[in-house]
Amino acid sequence: MITQKAKYALRALTVLAEAEADEPVMISDIAVQQKIPKKFLEQILLDLKHHGIVVSRRGKQGGYLLLKPAHNITFGEILRIIDGPIAPLPCLSITAYRKCDDCDGEQNCEIRHVFAKVADATRKVLFSTTIADAVGTKQGAEVTRLLA
Repeated sequence: MITQKAKYALRALTVLAEAEADEPVMISDIAVQQKIPKKFLEQILLDLKHHGIVVSRRGKQGGYLLLKPAHNITFGEILRIIDGPIAPLPCLSITAYRKCDDCDGEQNCEIRHVFAKVADATRKVLFSTTIADAVGTKQGAEVTRLLA
């Protein structure tokens, strides 16, 4: 399950992806449109800025813009930035592998074998689905609706 913070990050990115090119979107506009608490959204966008996903502009015409094209930002990338490892078990994490506390051996673990398939399928979807996909197709509209 993803966190509320990750859902908010993905929803904010869809707003930025739908904005006019080179037209910053103000945090307050995103917060109102997506019903995201403004202070929480500020933290989220700051995290995304530090990871090179968005950029901010100051001043009267300021706001946030995507730094990377929407078709180069995957759901998996954002989930990793916001929520951390994408794995149902610590021994299946690609970025934060850790042996399970009660492990008698990964090769013989039936649970690990089943959840390895789940993790692989999940990563395949998350890392092949982009923000552009979410805002540009009927399926993407369904994904965006589900995040609401």
